[in-house]
Amino acid sequence: MRILTILLAALLVIGLAPTARAFTFLAIDGGSYDLEGWRGQPVLVVNTPPLCDPVPQYAAMEALNGTYAPRGLVVVAVPSDDFAEEVNDDAAGVDDCHRRLGVDVAWTRVTSVLGEDAHPFYLWLAEEYGVEPTWNFNKVLIGPEGEFLAFWTSTTRLDSPEITGMIEAHLPR
Repeated sequence: MRILTILLAALLVIGLAPTARAFTFLAIDGGSYDLEGWRGQPVLVVNTPPLCDPVPQYAAMEALNGTYAPRGLVVVAVPSDDFAEEVNDDAAGVDDCHRRLGVDVAWTRVTSVLGEDAHPFYLWLAEEYGVEPTWNFNKVLIGPEGEFLAFWTSTTRLDSPEITGMIEAHLPR
């Protein structure tokens, strides 16, 4: 991860900032999610708590996914332990937890979203756009070609017209 961070920093310094399609997340099942694989589709990346309390945001995320995934939206949930929720990186436990809640989106392994240990995607957001999560359920919408479209904090509901309108505007035709 440290090498990726250094490479990203070098690209930013010389002005060759990648699009979001340049990033890959480790999947909860041991595989990976290469954002390039979703070219042509909007991708909503949501940082979540690593613990599986049945909070309303999970139901809203599943409803959003149920409405827009058939039309091309990809929702990626990134559990993070950066907000004082001490948990180990037990992918099997996190996987079981989220399956019990019925949220059928692309789940990553527990991933840092803040500071110098943040995943390169989140470093890119901070460096290029000046945004970083301040709590759980911050949302980033990436356009069909990997372009940054919008960032919303945890106070913006997943079913808000601001988010759904932006998603609808970027779905494949």
